Amino acid sequence: MRVVQVLIPNGKREPVLAVLDEEEIDYAVWEETGRGNFEALVQFPIPPIGVEPIMEKLRDAGISKDSYAIVFSPELVVSERIGALQKRFSGKRIAREELIARAEELAPATSTFFAFLILSTVIATGGLLLDSAATIIGAMVVAPLMGPAISASVGTVLDYRKLASRGVILQVTGLLAAIATAAIIGYIVQQTTLVAPGLDIRTIPQIAERTSPNFLSLFLALGSGLAGGISIMRGAGSALVGVAIAVALVPPAATAGLGIAWGLTGVTLTAGVLVLVNLLAINVSALVLFWISGFRPMEKTAIGRARISVIVRVGVLVVAIAVLSIVLAVVTYTSYQSTLFQEEMKQEIETMYEETGYADQGVLLLDTTIDYTPTDFLLNYPPEVSIIIGYREGQDIPPDVATQVDERLKENTGLNPVVTVEFIQSQQSA
Repeated sequence: MRVVQVLIPNGKREPVLAVLDEEEIDYAVWEETGRGNFEALVQFPIPPIGVEPIMEKLRDAGISKDSYAIVFSPELVVSERIGALQKRFSGKRIAREELIARAEELAPATSTFFAFLILSTVIATGGLLLDSAATIIGAMVVAPLMGPAISASVGTVLDYRKLASRGVILQVTGLLAAIATAAIIGYIVQQTTLVAPGLDIRTIPQIAERTSPNFLSLFLALGSGLAGGISIMRGAGSALVGVAIAVALVPPAATAGLGIAWGLTGVTLTAGVLVLVNLLAINVSALVLFWISGFRPMEKTAIGRARISVIVRVGVLVVAIAVLSIVLAVVTYTSYQSTLFQEEMKQEIETMYEETGYADQGVLLLDTTIDYTPTDFLLNYPPEVSIIIGYREGQDIPPDVATQVDERLKENTGLNPVVTVEFIQSQQSA
């Protein structure tokens, strides 16, 4: 429930109270002794979804736009008419004014926003380098990115340009700051002993995950944006949803920064694409949700302007997502194909080992490593196959194993691999 308090302008008391009587809403009235252009203060309870339509009727009855009004949530409302009101105004959607207030509250002061975002990036960067999913998730609790994403959508739908522009600016500058922060941290740790010399960050699973984005990442971002909009409209779970939105944005931004620090253009570009796709998807899903939920500007003349703004922005975002999704499609396809070829090559090597009878001769296939990345598949680079074979002391080494493997893989997979075979001699005490 909500309780609304509104100042009634001079001469408008009767029509305002007539609206409340007509709507069968209980109310209390106090004489106004403060501002001279108001004669009374009226207070009444109403379900959240009923605040907006009732306030519009009160404005038609004489409540001016600059009138003093407060909407708050009471602990308990006891009234014979509450049940009937809840049936008439069923649903959980809040009023546009309350939506604006929540969006502004979620977007903190600029200094606070950047302080928390930089701290979150510092923690997330450490989590990426340590390959710690728990640390990365912990960092997302600190990240304040939900507020700007929601503010941009709310401002667009309600034709509140100041709120919309602030949300967009905070998102863009915030993510650029996150990338720069991660790049600085990456450069610093390379100059120290905090990471192993010659570390290839592409081999770290948490970083590799952000440099091989696919369409599942897009679903995560779309879901996060919808969840953010619902949490604001329903007033529940916004903290947890904020974590989901941050997970979609901060870790890939930090990965892009680490790519800059290590001079790996591929890491920077793929992680940067993931950041941009997720950012656009979060914004478009929240924007569409608010519009189809019925939120519109207060002034009727602004509704058309807001509609055009929403259509244009959604169109631009969808086109941008579609273009960037080509990159995701390529990455998804190449990742699938490279993995498929790796499995085929491993299977062929194992089958060849069994057919040649090496096992009966005491020759052991100890390990098979295939280095064939999506980039290798895309650029038609040959896969690198490394095989380790063990044999006993005094036993002859099987001849031409590398050539046999090379020819078999070429025949059955169509690829032209580079095969390296290492032999390890074992000894056994008497």
